[in-house]
Amino acid sequence: MQLPDDLGQLTYCLNVHPTQTWDEVRRALEGPVAYVRRTLAPDVSFGLGLRLSAQALEELRAPDARAELKAILARHDYRLVTMNGFPFGPFHGVPVKAAVYQPDWKQRARLDYTCWLADLMTELAQPGDSLSLSTVPGTYGPLAAGAEAAMADNLLKCVAHCVGLLKRTGVSVAIALEPEPCCFLETIEGTLAFFRDYLFCDSAAARLAELSGLSLAQARAALPRHLGVCYDVCHAAVEFEDPTASVAALRDAGIPIHKLQLSAALRVRALDSATREGLTTFCEPTYLHQVVARSATGLSRYSDLPEALADPQRADGEEWRVHFHVPIFVADIPPFSTTRDFLAEILALHRRQPISAHLEVETYTWQVLPEAVRRQRLEVAVVKELEWVRQQLGVTIDADALTSG
Repeated sequence: MQLPDDLGQLTYCLNVHPTQTWDEVRRALEGPVAYVRRTLAPDVSFGLGLRLSAQALEELRAPDARAELKAILARHDYRLVTMNGFPFGPFHGVPVKAAVYQPDWKQRARLDYTCWLADLMTELAQPGDSLSLSTVPGTYGPLAAGAEAAMADNLLKCVAHCVGLLKRTGVSVAIALEPEPCCFLETIEGTLAFFRDYLFCDSAAARLAELSGLSLAQARAALPRHLGVCYDVCHAAVEFEDPTASVAALRDAGIPIHKLQLSAALRVRALDSATREGLTTFCEPTYLHQVVARSATGLSRYSDLPEALADPQRADGEEWRVHFHVPIFVADIPPFSTTRDFLAEILALHRRQPISAHLEVETYTWQVLPEAVRRQRLEVAVVKELEWVRQQLGVTIDADALTSG
């Protein structure tokens, strides 16, 4: 949905639905996505936040499949805005955990997959469109040692590919690295350093010029056009970032936020026996749920919730933030709260000075939330999330429309 006052496009990420195969993508577009569009944007184009696995992308190489996808987009008046190119393989119904980061940016397979996604995006878009493509934060943290140069070079090759696409199609695709707890790019500070030393430096511009045929000055201008970050609000909140300072730091460094993912994390204000017991209901086998605990001595990080709960050094009274995406229209999940206040502050900043052209709600954990939290159909919850965002931004909708879909 196009928001007024230069607030950008608002959508939601289709990774909340099964999208491993082209058939699953088709069912999502014809079913729940169509419901959301009818309910919130019945008379205007509806911007899509697509997610295609490597398998679905391979199936869409068939001309008939691509033709069917284009027909669906036209029939429902969908318009591609952004792509989630983070999860390469299965993302629902099987253990994902740290495999979600593979292949990483050290590997040719990640480069090829991202370039193929960009190719399809330009085929689905209109000349003049500017699209974003979010991707893994380099690699999983334990695998990052000494890999900075190799990851940077593959990213520059991807940028060169996007430069060529823009020249041939008139469509601009921006690769958006998504910092996440316990990953190579984890904090805003670490992200700033990687961009400064490997991506937006003189040697990177020279390498891009070599790869793309651009002049050095053109390469310097192309880097931020085609490379930046996806600021996932849940991830930043788990890391105890400062909302205002973190956005300002990226802006001051000239690192564009090509996508703002609107999400909230589970928050334990003060650890005690009741919250320890309650957290066990969020220990599930599909996704990593990284934990950052804040005590008087600073921050302690854990790659998954069971690991944090098993650490005898963790004391009552600490604040914990857990990378478990929760519905953003919910302020509390007793005995816990959420980091929705952090998200509200980010949206207030965006309302005053737009942070990104693409805003994407991303609560992909709906299927693994405790039963008490998911008491409504997923597409109804998505509508509530999108409407909550619109309200935060001062954009309202006719109440009758919310009950007629």
